[in-house]
Amino acid sequence: MGRRIAKTSGTPGKTRALNVFQVEQTFFLDLPGYGYSRAGKADRTAFRRLVRHALDRARLAGVVWLLDIRHEPSADDLTMQDLLAERETRALAALTKGDKLPREERRRREQELRTALGLPEDQVIVTSAKTGDGIPDLREAIAGLVRGAANAGG
Repeated sequence: MGRRIAKTSGTPGKTRALNVFQVEQTFFLDLPGYGYSRAGKADRTAFRRLVRHALDRARLAGVVWLLDIRHEPSADDLTMQDLLAERETRALAALTKGDKLPREERRRREQELRTALGLPEDQVIVTSAKTGDGIPDLREAIAGLVRGAANAGG
């Protein structure tokens, strides 16, 4: 966003609620990460309901799906992939921590993840919060999602 609007933690699963941020005329919904899987059954059920509710919003422009480039898609990632496909939700996969891999390995991992998730090239962006790599491309892609939803009447 170009400024810090959300708190982050090095420990997955700290976010337990839906956080809403308004930037200009656009609202961003920040959902808990997959760390919730270490939570109890009731919390996991509540999280799934929360995700489904968020994805069913009529005015949802799309989803920015954060995935660590260093790891294979988890069972939770594949479940999310199925949910996004089932609902025909427009999605951008932001592959995070791109700075942690050498250039050639980063390119290889991007291709592998794009293939594994069945996403076209324009829906996958390698990013690094540390170096800023990919962030302008991600901003532009998010703006495109928002414009596309506005033009479609969503």
